[in-house]
Amino acid sequence: MIPAAMSLSARRSRVYLASGTALLLALLGLAVVLGTGLGSVNIAPGAVLTALWQGVTRQALAGDAVIIWQIRLPRVVMGVLVGAALSVCGGAFQGVFRNPLSDPYLLGVASGAGLGATVALTLGWPHALIPLAALLTALGAVAATLLLAREGRRFPPTRLILSGVVVGSVLSAATTALMLRGEDRARQVLAYTLGDLSFSGWRDVLTVLPYVGLGCGALLLLARALDTLQLGDLTARSLGVPVERLRLLVVACASLATAGAVAYVGIIGFVGLIVPHLVRLAFGAGHRTLLPLSGLLGGSLLVLADLLARTTPLSQVGIVTTLLGGPFFLWLLRRERG
Repeated sequence: MIPAAMSLSARRSRVYLASGTALLLALLGLAVVLGTGLGSVNIAPGAVLTALWQGVTRQALAGDAVIIWQIRLPRVVMGVLVGAALSVCGGAFQGVFRNPLSDPYLLGVASGAGLGATVALTLGWPHALIPLAALLTALGAVAATLLLAREGRRFPPTRLILSGVVVGSVLSAATTALMLRGEDRARQVLAYTLGDLSFSGWRDVLTVLPYVGLGCGALLLLARALDTLQLGDLTARSLGVPVERLRLLVVACASLATAGAVAYVGIIGFVGLIVPHLVRLAFGAGHRTLLPLSGLLGGSLLVLADLLARTTPLSQVGIVTTLLGGPFFLWLLRRERG
């Protein structure tokens, strides 16, 4: 009777997971259709689907199809990529540090990117070089955090977190100092720190794609090892998991994907913190499920948040995610306390 009961429970779990995955895929499709159809000129869902099919099959584009493919779709695809990257990386950080408050910006990526963008804007660099400066300083911030946290060949989680806080604080102070010296550029810097998808084109999408693809792809391959790490470092080592190497690899992959994302769209808060919690509540804590489903939900939510930002006076997608994510996180803390 026990094996039969276990088999029934396993089948129910698989059906539930399959249903949830299908639901998230449908939500992503709906977000893409709404994101490309709504704006200053509203386009009916049927016309959106027709235009998307015309582009995929390389038919001549005209009218609404031009608006969709040249203006709105790159922004929507960038939103999917960035939302998925932040959510997957947030779930990976929460797993590798076994800390539910971890997010993709834990090790100074956001502060580093903000400083790089501020320097580029203050010096009047061409717009095309701003993401490159943000990317390099974001990766440099992570490297500085790793150097500060290192103990021989080990990277203790507590030291990593504290080092990330220190590096982030120093870089944020430097960014503020530069903003005060270049007041004429302060508005542009502020817009970057609040996140903005409006300047995303196909060239930007193709530039971000390798960073997100390589970083998140590697994290998905490491999902089973992340599950083992939840048992504790000693148990994971006894099962043959190279804990320090795994931790360093997860940090490197997540930082690469996050840095590539924020370099081109700015710093978008709460997505990487909240989405993994939502998926964990609905589908459990196993990383082989948590990471891919977080990617689906994160991409959908960021596209919808950006749609809300550009159709309301809120204007910046980072404002929307913060306004929505802050109250939810407070509810989550209250629920955990209860």
